[in-house]
Amino acid sequence: MKIHCFALWRGASLRPLASGVCAIALLACATFTSGQAPDANAVTVKVQPFSPQLVAYGQVEPIQLVPLSAAETGVVEGLRVVPGAYVRAGQSLATLGGPTMQTLLLQSQAEVRSARSALDAAQKSLAIEREQLPSHLTTRQAIQQADSAAAQAQTVYDSAQSKLTSVRQMMTLTAPASGIIIAINSANGQLVSAGQPVVTLQPAVGLWLRADYYGSELTSIHPGMSGTFMPSDGGAPIPVRVCSVSGSLAAGGGESVFLCSVRNNSEWINGESGEVTIDLPKKIFAIVPSRALVLSQGKWWVLVHDRKGEHAQQVEPGPAQGWNTFIKSGLAPGTQVIVNNAYLLFHANIAEQFQIPD
Repeated sequence: MKIHCFALWRGASLRPLASGVCAIALLACATFTSGQAPDANAVTVKVQPFSPQLVAYGQVEPIQLVPLSAAETGVVEGLRVVPGAYVRAGQSLATLGGPTMQTLLLQSQAEVRSARSALDAAQKSLAIEREQLPSHLTTRQAIQQADSAAAQAQTVYDSAQSKLTSVRQMMTLTAPASGIIIAINSANGQLVSAGQPVVTLQPAVGLWLRADYYGSELTSIHPGMSGTFMPSDGGAPIPVRVCSVSGSLAAGGGESVFLCSVRNNSEWINGESGEVTIDLPKKIFAIVPSRALVLSQGKWWVLVHDRKGEHAQQVEPGPAQGWNTFIKSGLAPGTQVIVNNAYLLFHANIAEQFQIPD
């Protein structure tokens, strides 16, 4: 007797199959009828600690740029540095000249000379009063008055000297810290006003790593968390820690996180980029073999095996680890889930949803 086997396709008519394929189809039909694959077995759900990580693209950038501005109106002179030049702390970069600065300098010098003369006169008067005291040619009250006048003259002289030093410092533009010249904002011979930048300096120790992170785990990022920076040029991984969190959402709903190197001797390179991984606190998740998961209608399911048989259980998968997948919710420890042929068993009764077309 010849047996004809037909394939059932959704929305199509019955079509005959070859005899070899027919045998496979009959085996599948028998499997669906019994409700369990011959080699199906269940595993017990266990829990395991998991260290979630957030990964993002990061780039090294300056914490801040230091503009070196003119303290007073003047003419830029002696500017010889160029962008990219490395300067040391205290190094003279340029001077400010011009009529305004010269006037300030001359006034300060004149005030110092005047204060010096007044101080010398007050000190001489005090010395004379002290010499006359043994001969009773003066009084102690006169000596006290002379001493007070000398002290006041000394204060005026110190103030004039401080002002002259300040003017001379304003005339010389020096680097407050070692670093790299990023930009030249003025040129020799240019008249600049008070507060106008002359050069812009990037301090050598003022670099950090910036990465923009997205997702629901943003609220768990806080200063002090550890991570790793993997430079894109193939360099060795650099351990980092979170130094600051912007606290404001960036474009697209992300948040900027700033990280510093754990190694004090690590040399950042401005503009260097790579992958930044932040280690989040450990969590305890259920874990199952990945082949136990079934995707149906946009949701994930597993087949739970208990005394009543097998039934579908919706779950929320987490990250994968090797051949296993962590389950965020939907499964309790000790539950038994089907592993082998889980997909076939899940759709075992799918044929009942279709009818043979007339």
